[in-house]
Amino acid sequence: MGFAKLSLKGRALKLLGQREHSRLELERKLAPHVEEGEDLGAMLDALEQRGFISAQRVAESVLHQKAARFGTARVVQELRNKGLDDGLVRAAAEQLRATELQRALAVWRQRFGSPPTTPQERLKQMRFLAARGFGGEIASKVLRGRSEDWDAGAEDEG
Repeated sequence: MGFAKLSLKGRALKLLGQREHSRLELERKLAPHVEEGEDLGAMLDALEQRGFISAQRVAESVLHQKAARFGTARVVQELRNKGLDDGLVRAAAEQLRATELQRALAVWRQRFGSPPTTPQERLKQMRFLAARGFGGEIASKVLRGRSEDWDAGAEDEG
């Protein structure tokens, strides 16, 4: 059976089978396929009540996929774009902030590995970390390379 012949619920279940989707994402993807007499909101309500749509699972999925490569700001932006409620986004942000320095160090080490030797190189490395969603204070700590900053983060990993 082709995707074009699937019911609205069938389309939703196919999308959810591929990865976790928030309610807002499903609304956006399914809206063009709503036919006369179909109630997208009611169908999504039913899927939510039966546990097929879970904002918590969406948040966990995003954290699992993105946290190792991106800073808190970037991951939080993605969670907000998925339409997750503020409480869930705030909780995820707190969780991410606890490991921000370690994650920034890992991303920086993988890309550069050694402290900048010129102001231009420093700017390049700062821009790289900023583009990944890491804040200026975290980027500065990473580039200063002070072992006490790194050691404090390493204790939390064990």
